[in-house]
Amino acid sequence: MKTHGEKTLKLQRGRRSRGGGAAARRELRQSDSGGQLSYITRKIPEFEILDEEGLSLIEANCDKVLEEIGIDFKEDDEALVMWKNAGADVRGERVHFPKGLCRSLISTAPSIFTQHARNTDRSVKIGGKHTVFAPVYGPPFIRNLDEGRRYATIEDFRNFVKLAYMAPALHHSGGTLCEPVDIPVNKRHLDMVYSHIKYSDKPFMGSVTHPERAQDSVAMAKLLFGEEFVDQNCVLINLINANSPMVFDATMLGALKVYARAGQATIISPFILSGAMSPVTTAGTLTQILAEAMAGMAFAQLCRPGTPVVFGTFASSISMQSGAPTFGTPEPALVLYGAAQLARRLKVPFRSGGSLCASKLPDAQAAYESAQTLTPTVMAGVNFCLHGAGWLEGGLVSSYEKFIMDIDQLAMMQRLSAGIDLTSNGQAFEALVEVGPGNHFLGCAHTQANFETAFYRSTVADNNSFEQWEAEGSKTTAARANEIYKKILNEYQAPALDVSIDEALQDFMARKKNSMPDAFT
Repeated sequence: MKTHGEKTLKLQRGRRSRGGGAAARRELRQSDSGGQLSYITRKIPEFEILDEEGLSLIEANCDKVLEEIGIDFKEDDEALVMWKNAGADVRGERVHFPKGLCRSLISTAPSIFTQHARNTDRSVKIGGKHTVFAPVYGPPFIRNLDEGRRYATIEDFRNFVKLAYMAPALHHSGGTLCEPVDIPVNKRHLDMVYSHIKYSDKPFMGSVTHPERAQDSVAMAKLLFGEEFVDQNCVLINLINANSPMVFDATMLGALKVYARAGQATIISPFILSGAMSPVTTAGTLTQILAEAMAGMAFAQLCRPGTPVVFGTFASSISMQSGAPTFGTPEPALVLYGAAQLARRLKVPFRSGGSLCASKLPDAQAAYESAQTLTPTVMAGVNFCLHGAGWLEGGLVSSYEKFIMDIDQLAMMQRLSAGIDLTSNGQAFEALVEVGPGNHFLGCAHTQANFETAFYRSTVADNNSFEQWEAEGSKTTAARANEIYKKILNEYQAPALDVSIDEALQDFMARKKNSMPDAFT
């Protein structure tokens, strides 16, 4: 059986040998609601909120945290031995890092890497000036206008994989798009990874809920791409959360070791609710985030020097009245901007942002809060954006309607990231000459040649007259999104998957499931 990697390497080399002009023209023709858009290469500058003095201050405070306070590596004797051998001061489960140790280790990580997809045209570059949008991750519930809020099933999971596959401005299939509670906890990762492979050809994430499940994810990737290809290339990216404040637990460390030793990318991401899991101040939170992320990324390099890592952060604040997490507020945006700068100074890719909100419905609160997260995501220069579409209710819900509303916004951000066109066509001087003073541009040759692609056209917004909107049913944005997601699922066609690879994957899953009893906790 030939693997997908073997079958596509020749094709991939041929595509790389051709010029980029045709690809650029093809992407332009695809426009906003047409075919798949490539991962973003930003042509706008990053917004930087901290000057050299501020960055140096936070880095100095981080060095003190690492050396004087330390980071706990819980219930993992192997990790503690590895740190001791690397020169750290290990006291029980707490590791104290001499100044410069973590930075020295992180220096072996790549600043930019490629995550390969089974469709080579959909592989993505993570790092540098690139931004990759991925969908929502982790909710146990789903919501739609027809059923309301309920627990997610594997059918919902497959639906969201299909929606992500069909979304032009989503460059990635993501990971746990929702938690399929109708499948045993110890077996559902197999169905989730298989769904990403079967129903999409975009890059995807593996399981991190147990080291053995991480190993299963790597094994399934090897069946798809080939063992040698996986060993030498990144085909999986995986979310490793620090148990903030300043703890890495055994589950996350176990999964991290599996992926890093297999040469697969890990996003080392402190999970912060400021005021509860970090100080209430932006500078204090940034200090803690930097320390946690550096410790995790350095440990990945101990596992395998050169393995890809991403400096991640998920930062929000809490209501000091109720304790509930809040989104779209100024303080998390400041954290995002600052952490992006710190990641660039470490010369590693950065993950943050998304379309985050605390709203229970895809309403005005959801839209405002998501916009206040997504805009900093783009302007800060985030390289890997998880939770780009579908997030609702503080991450408890994957919403079908909000998914559609969010991917429309992602396409807008793709257009914004392209910056200002300064080509001859972009300058439009011939249009100025043709029209002259006192006339209009509607009928001039330049407008006629560009009107189809000149402005972004929303897939969900209604820009018609009141009378036409009323005649068409006075639909809300959510109602239009409801119709759109159903239409997309109805028109979905699965990308071709080699039959022998599909059979090998299903055989692997069957053997793994038969090897253990069901467990729902």
